[in-house]
Amino acid sequence: MESKEKKIIILGAGLVGSLLSIYLARRGYTVHIYERRPDMRTETISAGRSINLALSDRGWRGLKGAGIEKEIREVAIPMHGRMMHGVNGQITRQPYGEKDQAIYATSRGILNCVMMTEAEKNGVVIHFNKKCTGVDLENTTASFGDEQIKGRAIFGSDGAFSAARLQIQLSTDRFEYSQHYLNHGYKELLIPAGENNSFLMEKNALHIWPRGGYMLIALPNLDGSFTCTLFFPFEGDDSFASIKTRKECTDFFNRVFPDVVPLMPTLEEDFFSNPTGSLVTVKCFPWAYKDHVCLVGDAAHAIVPFYGQGMNCGFEDCTIFDQLLEKHGDDWNKVFSEFQSIRKPDADAIAELAYLNFIEMRDKVGSQKFLLQKKIEARMHDKHPSKWLPLYSQVTFSDIPYSSALSNGKRQEEIMKEIMNINDIENKWDSEEVEKMILNHIS
Repeated sequence: MESKEKKIIILGAGLVGSLLSIYLARRGYTVHIYERRPDMRTETISAGRSINLALSDRGWRGLKGAGIEKEIREVAIPMHGRMMHGVNGQITRQPYGEKDQAIYATSRGILNCVMMTEAEKNGVVIHFNKKCTGVDLENTTASFGDEQIKGRAIFGSDGAFSAARLQIQLSTDRFEYSQHYLNHGYKELLIPAGENNSFLMEKNALHIWPRGGYMLIALPNLDGSFTCTLFFPFEGDDSFASIKTRKECTDFFNRVFPDVVPLMPTLEEDFFSNPTGSLVTVKCFPWAYKDHVCLVGDAAHAIVPFYGQGMNCGFEDCTIFDQLLEKHGDDWNKVFSEFQSIRKPDADAIAELAYLNFIEMRDKVGSQKFLLQKKIEARMHDKHPSKWLPLYSQVTFSDIPYSSALSNGKRQEEIMKEIMNINDIENKWDSEEVEKMILNHIS
């Protein structure tokens, strides 16, 4: 018989819910996950609804702590930098960090399947086709139609439109909630594999076609294909609304992304058959109700995908939560309270960083001035690693709190604005003069 004090209910068998379940199971809790969708390992899930993911250090740390890092590395591809594709076909490269540093491309679907299987190996029970229809916060009970399930604690890991969050919102005085949509949506497209599953572009890179106002990106898949995502305005001259026919679609891509058209034999079909997704940022507080219910991942802090940190931030939630269980044991009141107080500032910070990186990727990464600035920052880090760590590295290749990274990044950007305005910076960027100016600003 299950102990009521040890039974944990998790709403949502997505990436964060699956990882959290493993952490809790390894601490001796009896964990049941309730997932509204069917089991994607046995049933076909419609394509075209996902953005490929990029695992970085925070995510790997979460996976390692749960003991499943090795299994996930088998389905991930390292990307050592960006490759920017100009309209004229010119390609420029920008490394993400130091020589051995990379972010790792992985399919959301494949990753989720592996993680659910690993959760079950750890004794977690996953119930599929179970849509949560209500949460009784006082009695720690979740309803699924006519079925009510009681646990010691309930975790809302059910995404940006969380049922658990809605119940906390309705039941909590002065509950803070906001959602903000970008004027851009996204659509998944495909570059298929070449002969014998060969890659038709550089495999170990994240490809970007920045066009100012919108962009196309592509991440590699294990089968040699690339999942592409078009981030595009909903309305306007060049927008989803403006492309109504197959000819208009092909004409647009030939004009704006000419090098990619020969690589996309199903472009027109994909463009009109794959759904157009929206991009939302969700902020709320509090994340917990007494010691009964707690929100994690996108249910607490959904962000836009442009820093590749949505999943990594959610996995870091699990790492922090496990550390708090180690610190406080079964005192869920202390665990929940400290968890939300620690993570809320960092969640707000990565939401801001993600939006700012959208502007950078869309408008700046193809410019020579931007690339020069990144070279100067990389040189400073090489020569003075304890004094200068680029913002991207702080976010992606460290465990510096997101809020600290945001603050550091703003200070560094002010310094670099002054440096980039130096007369003839293009020819003196690696000079001792420039280096001393930066050091003077730091000190």
